[in-house]
Amino acid sequence: MASKAAYKRLTKEYVTMQREPPPFVWAAPDEKNILTWNFLIVRGPSDSPFAGGEYHGVLQFPSEYPFKPPGIKMLTPSGRFHPDKKICFSMSDFHPGTWNPAWSVATILTGLLSFMLSDEMTTGSVTSTEAHKRAFAARSHAWNIGQARFREAFPDYCAPELRDLPNMGERERGPAAAARAQTQAPPTPLFVLPATPGGAPNAANAANDKAAAAAGGVPANADAWMTSLGKVFWEKWRWGLLIALAVMVSRFSSAT
Repeated sequence: MASKAAYKRLTKEYVTMQREPPPFVWAAPDEKNILTWNFLIVRGPSDSPFAGGEYHGVLQFPSEYPFKPPGIKMLTPSGRFHPDKKICFSMSDFHPGTWNPAWSVATILTGLLSFMLSDEMTTGSVTSTEAHKRAFAARSHAWNIGQARFREAFPDYCAPELRDLPNMGERERGPAAAARAQTQAPPTPLFVLPATPGGAPNAANAANDKAAAAAGGVPANADAWMTSLGKVFWEKWRWGLLIALAVMVSRFSSAT
């Protein structure tokens, strides 16, 4: 059972994930247990052997989160990690001594993607050729939609054709794919969060949003920073810095 601190922190992180998803990854808590999150890493950078792949995994948070790190598994065969086996890297529960409570779900998954793209070996990883990784990537979506756990966690991604995540990285997917993604609806939330501590929606905000929508305007509680050029610039570079940080932390951990 989640502690009050864990519930509050993970609730906040889910809202952030919906508003500002990192490139190539998506995650959501299980509707019955906020300590269990399902995540997707989709396509990957175009110059990697994981390009075109779709990888489903699980984050298992302790009740003491954010003061202790989660366990991490990847379920989809990838040629990089053992399916359904815990992965040892600097942001997992194998290294509680290097864990930083300021890290978040987005940071963890960005770090995992960076670690996945490296050649470092650790508990939970496997050795395979680039050809094998590309073969796993090519059949990953077909494998996923054949798994009940995937279908339950990501019903919006169970179509025969691989679907883009909310933030795929425009340079990697190209302008045509970016335009196509803009026409896709965001994933259906799996964990519905109350708008107020009592669980009831804020009537004033709801009324204002409804009125604004009817007038063709922007809801009253829309994020004003979306109109800020400075914020847009920062969002473009933020995840690149996070990936660089994750690489440094991962290398430090493997060296020790």
